[in-house]
Amino acid sequence: MLKTVKVRLYPTKEQKQYLAKSFGCVRWFWNYSLNLTNETYQLTGKGLSRADIQGMLPLLKRQEATVWLKEAYSQCLQVVALNLSNAFISFFERKTAFPRFKSKHGKQSLTYPQNVKLEGDKYLKIPKIGLVYAKIHRKIEHSFRTVTITKTQTGKYYASILFEDGCNQPEVKTEGKAIGIDLGLNHFAITSDGSKFDNPKWLARHEHNLKIKQQRLSRRKISSNNRNKARLAVAKVHEKIALAREDFLHKLSRRIVNENQVICVENLNVKGMVKNHNLAKAISQVGWGMFCTMLKYKAENEGKVYQEIDRFFPSSKTCNVCLNQVRSLTLDIRYWDCSNCGTKHIDRDINAAKNIRDEGLRIISCGTRDKAYCPDVRPTKSGRKKSTITRQSVG
Repeated sequence: MLKTVKVRLYPTKEQKQYLAKSFGCVRWFWNYSLNLTNETYQLTGKGLSRADIQGMLPLLKRQEATVWLKEAYSQCLQVVALNLSNAFISFFERKTAFPRFKSKHGKQSLTYPQNVKLEGDKYLKIPKIGLVYAKIHRKIEHSFRTVTITKTQTGKYYASILFEDGCNQPEVKTEGKAIGIDLGLNHFAITSDGSKFDNPKWLARHEHNLKIKQQRLSRRKISSNNRNKARLAVAKVHEKIALAREDFLHKLSRRIVNENQVICVENLNVKGMVKNHNLAKAISQVGWGMFCTMLKYKAENEGKVYQEIDRFFPSSKTCNVCLNQVRSLTLDIRYWDCSNCGTKHIDRDINAAKNIRDEGLRIISCGTRDKAYCPDVRPTKSGRKKSTITRQSVG
C-alpha cells in the first residue's frame, strides 16, 4: 500500500543555491513545453505527447542559449513531461482546470522519481546535492517511489516521500457504528449522534493582522527589498492560517475515522456555492473539500467505508422518523415539528445528519445512487389530488 510522509528539510547555503537553480530549470521547461503545446495545437489541431516533450530535452541542452539545463538533475526534467501530460489528460476529462504557467514568486517544486535514499535517521541523500538534513518524525523502512521537494513562499523546504509500506489494502467492512455528518458554517460539522464541532474561523482570527501587513505591502515600491520583506510578512500570516486549518482538519478527521466504521457525508458543490458573494469568504476559509478528502483516504487505509450522498438529497426537509418531506424550509427556521408523526425536531442540523446517515446506509445496502425520494405524481385526468411517494425503510 502506498503511503506518503512529509518531512522538513534544512539545506545548507550551497544546497539552497543548487535547489534554486533546479527549481528555475524545472519551471522554465514546464512553461516552455506548455507554450509550445498550445502553439502546436493552434497550428495543427493536435498537442504534444509525453514522448515529444521528453525528446526536446537533448536538443535544448546542446543549444548555447539553454545549456544551463544541464545543471538540473535530468530525471527531474523528464518528470515535467509526465506531469504536463497528466495535467492535459485531467483537463480533457474535466477533472481540473487548464494547465497554467508557473511563476517564480509562488511555491516551487521538483520531483525525483528515483535515486533518493535515507541515510541514517537524519539525512536524505539526493542526487547532485548530497546529504540534506531532514526532520524525520516517522520510520520509513522501505524504498522510495518518488520524492517531491517544495519550497514555500516563506522560504521553508519540505520533502514529500512516497513509498510502499509492504502491507496489503485492508478488506472493507460495513459492520460497526455508522455516522452521518452535516457540514455547516456556524458549526463546522454536526454528526448524527448529536455532536457539534465549532467552526474555528481561522481567517477571522488573523484578519486584522493580515490587513495591516497587506497595506504595508501595497505601499512598498515594486521590485524593492522592502517590498520583498513585506511580501514575506504577508506570506507568513497566510501560512499560519493554513497550518492551523490543516491541523484542525487532521485531528477531527482522525477522531471521526477512529470512532466509526461507516462515514456518510454530502457531496457538496463548493465551486458553485462560492458564487454567492455573501457567503464566498466564509465557505472558502472553512475547508470542506480538504476535510472530506482526509476522511476518504484515512477511512480507506483502515478498511472503513466512506460514502457520499447526492447533493440534492433533501436531508433538512425530511423527518428522520417517518420520512415525511416538507415543502419549504428556509435557513432561518432552526427547528420544526413534523405534521405527519408529530416529532419535534429541536435541531434541524442533527435531523439532517441522521438523514444523511440513513441515505448512505441505503446506498451501501442497495448498491445504487438513485434517489430515495420521488417527486409528487402529477394529477390524473379525473382531477384526483396528487399523491406523494415516499421510500420504505431498509431493513
